[in-house]
Parts: sequence; structure tokens; C-alpha cells
Amino acid sequence: MEDLNIRFSIIWVATMLCYLLGDVMRIFSGSFTPGEIDGTPVLDIMWFGMAAIMVIPIVMVVLSVILKHPVISWINIVVAIVFLVFNLAGIAGYEAFDIFLLSVSFVFNALIIYYAGAQL
Repeated sequence: MEDLNIRFSIIWVATMLCYLLGDVMRIFSGSFTPGEIDGTPVLDIMWFGMAAIMVIPIVMVVLSVILKHPVISWINIVVAIVFLVFNLAGIAGYEAFDIFLLSVSFVFNALIIYYAGAQL
């Protein structure tokens, strides 16, 4: 079981790195205006919400190592599905490199769901 917990943790790290790489590439490509989303100023509460969403994979890295089965399997399944749906909802507005990186993260989310489901 511990091997699977480490596997979950590694996949969450890889997922998080895909998200981070997309953010860095958007900065360097110049496809955003600092402090705005689609021409609208970003409010403090929006920054907080974005931080809360982006910290979830980091928390999943830790939880995947410290929690036992079947609890961590269920949490992994739910969080991976939420991220799949969340990212699919906004994928239409992204550039090709973002779509590619999100597609890779979808594979990672599917692996998490597969491995977690196999443990139930």
C-alpha cells in the first residue's frame, strides 16, 4: 500500500508541474495582462480563490503519503474528477500549449482515478 501512496504523490507532483509550466509559459508568451482576467481587474477574493485551487495538488501530495486506504483512494478519486471537470470547463479559451499541458494533466488525473479505483 505504501508504494501506491508514493505513486499518488508523484502523480500529483507531475500534475502540479503541468499547471505551473502552463502558467510560466503564459507569462513568457505575453498572453495575459498582469492583474486582469479577460480584461477585468482581479479582485483580492479572486486571487485567494486561485491560490486555494492551486494549493490543492500540493495538499494532495502530502495527504497521499500520510493517509491510509481506503480514505486516500476516495479523496484522490473525488479531487481528480473535480480537477478534470474544472479544467475541461475552461479549456476552450486556451492556447495550443495550454491544451497540450492540460491533456497531459488529464492523463495524470485518469491514472490517479484508475489506481485509486483499483484499491477499492
